[in-house]
Amino acid sequence: MSAVTTTTTASTTTAVPLAATVENSQVRRRRRLSPGKRLPATRFLGPALLLALWAAASAAGQLDPGAIPAPWTVLETGVQLWTDGTLPTDILTSLQRAGSGFAIGLTAGIALALASGLSRTGEALIDGSVQLNRAIPTLGLIPLFILWLGIGETFKIAIIAIVVYIPIYLNTHAALSGIDSRFVELAEVQGLSRYAFIRRIVIPGTLPGFFVGLRLGVTGSWLGLVVLEQINATSGLGYMMFQAQNYGQTDVILVGLVVYGIFGLISDSAVRLIERRVLSWRRTLSS
Repeated sequence: MSAVTTTTTASTTTAVPLAATVENSQVRRRRRLSPGKRLPATRFLGPALLLALWAAASAAGQLDPGAIPAPWTVLETGVQLWTDGTLPTDILTSLQRAGSGFAIGLTAGIALALASGLSRTGEALIDGSVQLNRAIPTLGLIPLFILWLGIGETFKIAIIAIVVYIPIYLNTHAALSGIDSRFVELAEVQGLSRYAFIRRIVIPGTLPGFFVGLRLGVTGSWLGLVVLEQINATSGLGYMMFQAQNYGQTDVILVGLVVYGIFGLISDSAVRLIERRVLSWRRTLSS
């Protein structure tokens, strides 16, 4: 009897550390699947690396200064344009165009997505037209919009608005359609009003997709602006780059591209920051 008890105790004693070892091993394996802790300012490492490679290649004489000037040459040109007052004026004009078009596109995208996602009638009237608009290259509408709206600022803002509203609508509508029907049934059982249903169910379920569309819309506004500011414009970053092309000023063109890139990166980072704050309740890999 004593031998049996001793054997059982020894087996139990051996099994406990073994189970603990297996559990710790599983925990370690699970932790390796995670991307790890978020590091600050990591999104700027890629651009910084490209800048370092550009500077190293220029210093080593591997790049033709006439085709790709050195970073310090571009910086010097940018400082000169800023001192002359040319660059601040062009930046302000571009920001006004992009901001106006973005505001209109954002409002239209949200309104159309809600009308289409919350009503079968709205979906029948809106979704097909938006899908048709999406299939048509937006920049291909420029000649038609010039005939309709003239060649001034109005058609530029209208094109930017179209570029912005399409991704916002598509992603917001997809998020609305993806809301679990059980939440809708629960809201009906609880007797929620239409307003309470939208506030408690629709908005939280739609926000992740909305922010994806918002990031695409912000980027699209800058991409559309590059082309539009080269059409009958008298100011703006695109106009500055177009004029520099006529005179072979590669450094000025690169200044414009760098400014576009900086604004695009900053605006996208701002949207991502707002997204993390608003959706802080979610447990995701990016949290």
